[in-house]
Amino acid sequence: MKSEAEKGMSVLVIGGGIVGLCCAWDLLRRGASVTLVDDGTPVHSASWGNAGHIAVEQVTPLASRSVLLSAPARLFPITGGPLDLVWKQPGSWLPWFVSYLSFCTSRSEKAGQAALQGLLADALDAWRHLLAGLNANDLLRVDGHYMVWGQPSDATRRKMHKALAVPTGTATRRPMTLAECEEVQTTYGYLPALGIKFSGPGRLSPPGKVLDVLRDALRAHGQIVTGRVLRVSSADGRAGVHLDDGRVLEADRVLVAAGARSSEILPEYTRYLIAERGYHIEWDHGGVPSAPPVVFSDHSTIVSCMGDRMRASTFVEFGKWDTPPDISKWEHLETFVRSAGFPIRSGFSRWMGARPTTPDYLPMLGPVPHRPGVFAAFGHQHLGLTLAAVTASAMASLIMGQAIGRDLRPFEPARFRTRQSHA
Repeated sequence: MKSEAEKGMSVLVIGGGIVGLCCAWDLLRRGASVTLVDDGTPVHSASWGNAGHIAVEQVTPLASRSVLLSAPARLFPITGGPLDLVWKQPGSWLPWFVSYLSFCTSRSEKAGQAALQGLLADALDAWRHLLAGLNANDLLRVDGHYMVWGQPSDATRRKMHKALAVPTGTATRRPMTLAECEEVQTTYGYLPALGIKFSGPGRLSPPGKVLDVLRDALRAHGQIVTGRVLRVSSADGRAGVHLDDGRVLEADRVLVAAGARSSEILPEYTRYLIAERGYHIEWDHGGVPSAPPVVFSDHSTIVSCMGDRMRASTFVEFGKWDTPPDISKWEHLETFVRSAGFPIRSGFSRWMGARPTTPDYLPMLGPVPHRPGVFAAFGHQHLGLTLAAVTASAMASLIMGQAIGRDLRPFEPARFRTRQSHA
């Protein structure tokens, strides 16, 4: 009997962010006939604008009692912290928040951590394998990152010791040496008082280049269709994608990997997927030597070298993905960058994008209930870039009927009780 790959299975992949592109490429490599459906706005994807950090150390989901209790002290309007809500649109975040509360238990946190650790342990190897197939291994560097504090107070030391005790999966960490503090000063113009060196995490620099390489490979070996997807359907053993211009594309399988827009395409997940918006600014640093990314813990900001540019990223803002950005957040970032002494040789460019986040902070990976032939690969929150390659390997295996090699049950879309609004 011929395998699905030998039969030339056709797959429509919805979403031009890093997860969609990686899944499309892995399916192509396995022999599927792949069409990527993209709305033509790659710079709006969270993977385009992030810090480039392959965060294999972030094994603890943010659905936890400790994160919930610390939230008031992190609110941007009150303390200038990184957390905010689009207060004028409570309908966009309140249903999600109610569901989030149900996962802020010790039991859920432990289960989530166990599930994430399994994916994150293979994330770097998956990226190496994927990039090798694209002859682009030079885009990945595994040189870790730093977490620093500006003031050598007793409170800061307690924060550092607490950070040293947090589980980090396959990554290791230790206090920074004087030489490492000087490396940060040489590149970023900022001498830390205290800091931690993480070994094991990597970086893709710049993320936009990785997206370009994947897109070029798909153009050469598959097909890319530009259009906005309104909905998906299933009938007579085929799955369909309906575009806003009236076109209907059909295939054997459909994979929804549209990030924060995925709940518009699969409306039964509206209350289980939120746009967690992040902001960055970028500027020309004037040719300083490259160094690993630095997390400025006092400011909840990560700063990365992106070739001849430098990027500062922060904020967790819950709301609709297409709500106009809050200009004061960019101004807040610019004030920090100027005051911290970073090398600045140009004006700032500004970006805002939406991370797709579920209430338990685990991605949705697997078949969509009551929709034959439709699969989900979204909800990666802060770990979209990190988990894109390992997600692609798992989803391509699942769709092609091949051995997956890992347990995807913690990530099944069926774990959320949804109304069959599409029926």
